[in-house]
Amino acid sequence: MTDHLPGAHHPSLNPALEDVRFCPRCGAEAQVRFPRSISCSHCGYGAYYNPKPVACTIPHTDDGKLILLRRGFEPGKGLWTFPGGFVDLGESTEQAARRETMEELRIEVELGPLVGVYSRPEDRVVLVVYAARALGEPQTTPEATEVRAFAPAEVPYEDLAFWSTEAALRDLLA
Repeated sequence: MTDHLPGAHHPSLNPALEDVRFCPRCGAEAQVRFPRSISCSHCGYGAYYNPKPVACTIPHTDDGKLILLRRGFEPGKGLWTFPGGFVDLGESTEQAARRETMEELRIEVELGPLVGVYSRPEDRVVLVVYAARALGEPQTTPEATEVRAFAPAEVPYEDLAFWSTEAALRDLLA
């Protein structure tokens, strides 16, 4: 999810398929359509690579402040964003959004409306972002080294971790 960060390394769209030539099932030479797929005419193996879904919330307090966290890890370490993470198999985007918020801020949330879906062709993820009402007092965690509630006019746009963070916040506040 790297983007406009100064000096950010832009990783391969699909590092898992970057140098592959042989079928992982039978070892025969495979047909690779980088970055999208691999297939093997010898054994019939086929795999398709798609963007991974990420579910996020933009929690707000009862007085309308937006709860953001300062990232504890790369990418975007030290910059502001909202809680979110990968959707696991067997989990809905709504469940993942609530789980990720609990993991990162140690609070339950009541999901509100969908804010938007965000993607770019050069990214490996598709973000699904929900508005949410915080049902407790957020806490810091290793993933969230600082937590702060911002009035809409105080959102630190110059210190946001990702292009999608800015886009979703602007959409929510529009």
